[in-house]
Parts: sequence; structure tokens; C-alpha cells
Amino acid sequence: MKRAVLFILFIAVLVFAMAVTPARKRTPRKRAKAVQQDKRVYLVHADNLHYDQYRNGDAQVLNGHVHFRHVGANLYCDSAHFFEQSNSFEAFGHVKMVQGDTLRLTSDYAYYDGNDQLAQARRNVVLKHRKTTLYTDSLDYDRMYSFGNFFEGGKLVDGKSTLTSDWGEYHTDSKIAMFYYDVRLKDNKMYLTTDSLYYDTRTSTAHIVGPSKIHSGSSDIYSENGYYNTRTEQSELFGRSIIKDQGRTLIGDSVYHNAKTGTNHAYRDVIFTDSVNKNMLTGDYCEYNDSTGYAMATKRAVAVDFSQKDSLFMHADTFKIFTFNINTDSVYRKIHAYNKVRAYRVDVQAVCDSLVYNTQDSCMTMYRDPIVWNDGQQLFGEKICVYMNDSTIDWAHVIGQAFSVEQMSDSIHFNQVSSKEMKAFFVNGEMRESQAIDNVKIVYYPIDDSDSTLIGLNYTETPLLKMFMEKRKMKRIWMEKPTGTLYPMTQIPPSMYFLPGYAWFDYIRPLSKDDIFNWRPKEGGTELKEQKRREAPKNKIGQ
Repeated sequence: MKRAVLFILFIAVLVFAMAVTPARKRTPRKRAKAVQQDKRVYLVHADNLHYDQYRNGDAQVLNGHVHFRHVGANLYCDSAHFFEQSNSFEAFGHVKMVQGDTLRLTSDYAYYDGNDQLAQARRNVVLKHRKTTLYTDSLDYDRMYSFGNFFEGGKLVDGKSTLTSDWGEYHTDSKIAMFYYDVRLKDNKMYLTTDSLYYDTRTSTAHIVGPSKIHSGSSDIYSENGYYNTRTEQSELFGRSIIKDQGRTLIGDSVYHNAKTGTNHAYRDVIFTDSVNKNMLTGDYCEYNDSTGYAMATKRAVAVDFSQKDSLFMHADTFKIFTFNINTDSVYRKIHAYNKVRAYRVDVQAVCDSLVYNTQDSCMTMYRDPIVWNDGQQLFGEKICVYMNDSTIDWAHVIGQAFSVEQMSDSIHFNQVSSKEMKAFFVNGEMRESQAIDNVKIVYYPIDDSDSTLIGLNYTETPLLKMFMEKRKMKRIWMEKPTGTLYPMTQIPPSMYFLPGYAWFDYIRPLSKDDIFNWRPKEGGTELKEQKRREAPKNKIGQ
């Protein structure tokens, strides 16, 4: 009987053990969850521990190689006051918090609240996170939300970049710093000042969110919204940002700047100003290269020359500027304007298909049906070259099918000169002499000085014509071996009113600086036809 009872008890114990054993086992995942839910601060080690209720209340006073552990972090210090009931402690001397192998926080003093996982570090605070280091004197680091904020000045060092401000935050999870008030970002080639800045340490990119100034190389940048990458030295700027470089200014709604290559791209309502040469380019797209001096503008592009009393406005589909021998004493530029060029100034207007201006010889060459107007005068030919002297016209050269037309005051009759080429010479912007060269034909209406009436039509042919002007009035005329006829006004043959090739292009002429955008082509059949030039016969070997 006794054996039976013992056997039954043995079986009962075995069954009970088998029943409760599975309940004690936890999978690795459940065990990890249990550890995470444990918010208690553990004291791992201290050389000495004692209580002093009168001086420290309910705190455990710890001295010598103090070591705490809390939710995956180890905290070290020289001495501490441990408040076990409130799950917190104060740490003194060589305070260090280590979290994994990516985060390290050191200071002279810290208060740690285990319930909120909040460390309040003070004096000589250094937060190291991967390759980023934050220096400050007061830092509150929230381990639960992975960010620290400082409020008595801080310095963030990321590679070669140093970021300082009065107040800021650093998020260890997103690796983004937010700095405010007297913000300064420096590296080897760039210096940025602002009041608000976001900085991504993963990409070394600064996000500008307020009025900011950047000095990069020889460029000064102003922007209120944009990005600057300290590694690549590239800027993406928005909201009418401004780039200034050695007298040149670029403004646009969107501006992209690369300090390494010197390239700048701007979009929408762009203004590129060269205050040294007193000109500017505008358009909806512009680009400029600081190192090569190349510039381009298109999409409603306009070039403006404001070196004179009245500004000259010129429109074309595209403008390009090429700089040669840059950064030398022999530097010069070529400006190309092509497709539907129209120019307006109060005293002069012009149209052509394309144009090139070379600063080396100060020559502006107009190609393909060029026309120039000055008051009541019109000049056109196959090609027109205008030579400048200190931004004022020095002389002009019309090459091929040159034709000059002057509209009389009655708007009916026209003085005309045609020749193979023409030249005009200027002094202080005023024409003093003009020449018509080779196969010169003239239709001229003399005026009676007594009553300003037209005397008749004078038709003349000559190999060479020279006209001398003074104060914009004809002073004298010289012709080589002229032949001609004077027809009274009542006896002019209909065929003599206009020279062959005559045309009056008033419907094409730009009427204002806004009219330069309205392209009006020549009427069909009035375009100049290319004339083949005779060439000297070539000598053949053996003849």
C-alpha cells in the first residue's frame, strides 16, 4: 500500500512538471521583448557604495569606476548618486555613455532618467555618432526618440565641415542636424551664414530655409531656400537666388552652382549682369562658367548694353559668349546671337538673322539680310560690320549689295545710294564721313533753301562717292568722274524714282524694346539674293 501511494505521488509530480515546463520556456523573440520592457537602471559596478541620509537623502552614493547599464546602453563615471526608487542617477566626473559601436556621449556631469531614457549632459559635452561629432556645454539626449538638443551654443564637425549655432538638434536615427540662430557652416572652400539650417550628415548636404549667404571660391551667393553639398560643392538654390562673381551677377528662380567646375545654370526670369563691361543677358534659361567664361541665354533671351546714355536691347533665339585667354592680359570674347536677331535703341534699330561681336577687334558683324535704321535712314546689304571704340561706334562697313535709303520729310520721296560696299566713319557717335565704293548709283533730291521745296531728282553714277557731315548735316560731297542727270519734279520718269534693289522695310523695324520679341520677316521676293563673286583664273602647272 505504501509503495502504491509513493508511485502515485511520483506520477503526479512527473505530470505536473511536464505541464508547467512549456510555460516557462520562451522563444528568443519573446525573451528579447522581455528585456526591452525592462526599464530598470542596473548598477553593474562601483568600488564603494554607502548611504548618507542627511546629506544625500535616499540616494546611494557610489564612488570609483561606477558602471550602469540600461536598455542596451552602458554608462560610466567617477562617482554617482543612484536613486533606485525613481530609476535615475546623477553622474560626476568623466561621464561616458556608450550605445552599441556607433554612439558615444561624454561630459563632466549628467543626470539620467531611466523612465524617460533622457540624459542631460552638462559641461564639455561631446556626442560622437559614427563620423560626426557634436561639441557643446549643455545637451539633452533623448534615447527613446534618438535625438539631442543643445541650447547654449554647439559645434558639429562632419569631415572637413564645421557647423556652429546658438541652438540646435541632432537626430541620430535620421542623421540630420537642425541648427538655429547665428548659424555658421565652414569648410576648406566655403563659408555659409544664416539663422536656420538643416544639415544631413549622410550626404553632407545643407538645406537652407531662410535668408542665407554663402562665400564659395570667388563667388558670393544669397538664397532663402536651397541645398548645398559640402562634398561635391554643388548648390541647388530656389526663390530668386543670387550668385555674384567678380563683377558678374546671376539671378533666377532656380539656380544651380558647381564650385568645382565653375558652372552655373539658372531657370525662369533669369538676369545675368556684367557690371564691368556694362551689359546683361536675360531669359528663361541662362548658364555661365566661371572658369572658362562661357555664357549662354535662351528662351526669350535679351542682351542689354547700358554703357551709353540710352541702353541697347537685343533679342535672339540664343546668345552665346565665348572667352579666350581667360585670366590673362590678352583676354577677349566673342558673342554669338543667332536666329531672328532684333535690336532697339532710341536712336538706332537693327534686324538680321545672326550676329557675332568680337572684343578683340571690337567688331560686330551682322549676317543674312541685315538692316540698320537711324532716324529716317535705312541701311542694308549682304553683311554689315560695325567697329566700336570704348562702347561707341567708330566706323561701319556694309559689304555686298550695299544700299542706303533716306526718307524725305514728305514721307514720299527717298534719297538713295547703291554700291558694292559702303563705309561710314564716326566721331563721338556722330557720322562725319560716308563712302560708297564701286558701281555707285545715286538718286538725290536737292532742296531749295528759300522755301525747303524739292528742286528735282538728281540721278548720278560714279565709281566713288564721299560725303562729309557736320552736326548731322551735309557739308560737302565729292565724287570721282560722276555722270548724271537732273530731272525737274514735273519731268521725272517713273523708272527713275527708285534704284534697282530699292526697298523700304518700315514694317520690319523694331518700334520699342518690347517689340524686339515680335519677329516680322521680309516680304517674299525682297530678300537679298547671294551674288557670286568672280575669281581670278588659277594658273595650271605646265602652262
